[in-house]
Amino acid sequence: MRSKNGAGGRVSFIQAARRQQIIAAAIATVTTVGYGQASLARIADHAEISKSVISYHFANKDDLLEQVVAQVNDDWAAFMRPFLDAEQTATGRLAAYIRSRLAYMRDNHDRLVAVAEIIVNHRGPDGTPVFAERDAAPVAELVTILRDGRAGGEFRDFDPVVLAMTITQGIDGALTYWSEHPGADLTAYGEELVTLFGLATESRGGRR
Repeated sequence: MRSKNGAGGRVSFIQAARRQQIIAAAIATVTTVGYGQASLARIADHAEISKSVISYHFANKDDLLEQVVAQVNDDWAAFMRPFLDAEQTATGRLAAYIRSRLAYMRDNHDRLVAVAEIIVNHRGPDGTPVFAERDAAPVAELVTILRDGRAGGEFRDFDPVVLAMTITQGIDGALTYWSEHPGADLTAYGEELVTLFGLATESRGGRR
């Protein structure tokens, strides 16, 4: 972000607000017209500003769209953190992870549709996907939960990476399902996943 500090931080505050306005406009534009048609001109029109204002805050379209993904991922993680921290067991943390991730999804449909569109289509100069390692932090957190549960005897013996990826695919699939079935209850969807993966991680001693 190209910012200049003013007295009392006023300028940086205004610029931060403008930056958020541009990110919101980019999300709305990508959601409406898709990645390929989301030009800086269209984003500027949606925000009711000039392209030069966007260029002041972001180096180019790639920089803007990469910041959209980073912002949404940061917000998603921040939303989930209190729910995860409130749990004392791996079983509770796993359930909280699934429920809170889907709760954010339920309340931020357009943001996640835009992020999914960017992740699938955004490529670097050599043609490789920029977000090939997407969701690395959430998956790593999930792997930690699963490893802790296995080490503590709450969970059975399994490959935590394989199961973490399976859980992630189950959660990601909710957005596709929801897009195809707008009336779907994501809370109920999440409860099914909690039950399913509760059984999948269950220790050999029986249900917890």
